[in-house]
Amino acid sequence: MIAILVTIMVLDLRPPAGVSLADLHPMFPKLLVYVLSFIYLGIYWVNHHHLMQVVERIDGRVLWANMLLLFCLSLTPMATSWLGPHIGESGPTLVYALVLLACALAYWVLTLSLLALHAPDSPLAVALRDNRKERISVLLYVAAVALAMFAPWLSIALPVVVALIWLIPDRRISHVIEAKPPEVDGTD
Repeated sequence: MIAILVTIMVLDLRPPAGVSLADLHPMFPKLLVYVLSFIYLGIYWVNHHHLMQVVERIDGRVLWANMLLLFCLSLTPMATSWLGPHIGESGPTLVYALVLLACALAYWVLTLSLLALHAPDSPLAVALRDNRKERISVLLYVAAVALAMFAPWLSIALPVVVALIWLIPDRRISHVIEAKPPEVDGTD
C-alpha cells in the first residue's frame, strides 16, 4: 500500500517543458515537498514493519486501526500535491500538517490497539514503554497545525524536525528482538 502511495506521489512530478537544467528551478519546491513526504512514508513503512515483528496476535480492532493508519497515509499524496507548488501558503501548509498529525494519531491508535491484546510484560509492551518520540512528534505536529495560518514556513520546519527524529528506525523494538532467546523448533 505504501509503495502505491509513493507511486501516486511521483506521478504528480511532471518533467519541465524545457530542456535546460534551469527549467528544473520552478520544480524545486515541489520536489522538496515530495522528498519530505517520501521520507515520511518510508518512516511509517519501516516502523510498521518493526512493530509487526513483536506482535504476537491481532484482532478486528487492530485490523481497523491499521486501516485507519492506511487511510491517513493515503491522504499524503493529495497534501503533497497541493503543498508542493504552494509552499509557504497557509491553506496547503495547514492541510499538510493536519495529514501528518492524523497519521501520527492513527499510528498511536494502532499501537494502543495492539497493546490492549498483549500482556504488560510482552515484547511489544516492553518495546513501547518509552514513548517519548511519539509524544514529542505529536506535540510538534500540533504546533505545526497551530502555526500554519500565520507562520507557514515554521509550520513546515516542524515536520522536518519530526522526520529527523524518526529517520533512524525505532531501536526499542530492535533491542527487544535482539534480547529474545532463539525459539526451539524441535528439529535437531
